[in-house]
Amino acid sequence: MKKILLPLSIFIGILLSAQEKSEAPAIDTTKAWSIQGQNTLMLNQAAFSNWVGGGANNVGWLAGVNYNLTYEKGKDLWENIIILGYGQNNTKGVGTRKTQDVINLSTNYGREFAKHWYISAGASLQTQFAAGYEDGNNPEAPKISNFMAPGYVNVGAGVTYRPNDNFTMTLRPANARWTFVLDDDLQYAGTYGLKNDGDSSLFQFGFLGTAIYKVKIMENINLINTGSVFSNYLDHPERLVLSYSGVLNMKINKFISTNVTLDLLYDHNQIQKTQLKQTLGVGFAYNLENGKKRSENKENQSWLKK
Repeated sequence: MKKILLPLSIFIGILLSAQEKSEAPAIDTTKAWSIQGQNTLMLNQAAFSNWVGGGANNVGWLAGVNYNLTYEKGKDLWENIIILGYGQNNTKGVGTRKTQDVINLSTNYGREFAKHWYISAGASLQTQFAAGYEDGNNPEAPKISNFMAPGYVNVGAGVTYRPNDNFTMTLRPANARWTFVLDDDLQYAGTYGLKNDGDSSLFQFGFLGTAIYKVKIMENINLINTGSVFSNYLDHPERLVLSYSGVLNMKINKFISTNVTLDLLYDHNQIQKTQLKQTLGVGFAYNLENGKKRSENKENQSWLKK
């Protein structure tokens, strides 16, 4: 019996050893790139017939995309944000007016030098697609804006603090800011800070601070807060350019959601008053998520998960 068990045990040992050697090493499937995005199409409509309370038939739509493309590997962090939105409303007796118009593109690269802190540099562009008019976007009224009129381009360097996906703060003590006015009708002194009639741009250099804070209020209800402040070292640094944007997303199911937006802006070069814009829409929304971030302390933007 021993003569049988001894060769059998040796054979089994060799077989197990061979299996261990043949097993492939574990592969890290975590992707350096991650993509989170939301595509929306909001619709609204009202119809009246013999309604003594009054009212005008109207139909409107609003479409937008909001994407965050992030590269994260080792100490490198590169974030790219694409926000595009446009909407119109057609009211009987009034005509078609735009209700939303935004182009917001930004990129920021950082190299970690301490836990959650990055030396960073980046650029951004903000403008709109179409012309805007003084009287509720009435084409018969004086024009006050257009594509790249104004258009704001920021390029700067500083530090970024990012403890998790819910909070990001970037401070740039060295930031160049160009205001472009590429519509000839709007290139006169005083408009958007232009110094002389016919000027197409204004250069400023100063401090730019931005922050994004995302809050999960409850299941399927999320609030994204974005704020910024700019101070021009070269001329009246006390005249701060302040902006705030809030987006409340209430998800009904995988494809239907309600969005409420609030935008506040104060820019002395535009108008010496606080500007406000608010929208409410219910419609189709499709969330995209591709890629898992490498950092163990991040949740990969859970507020956008399906």
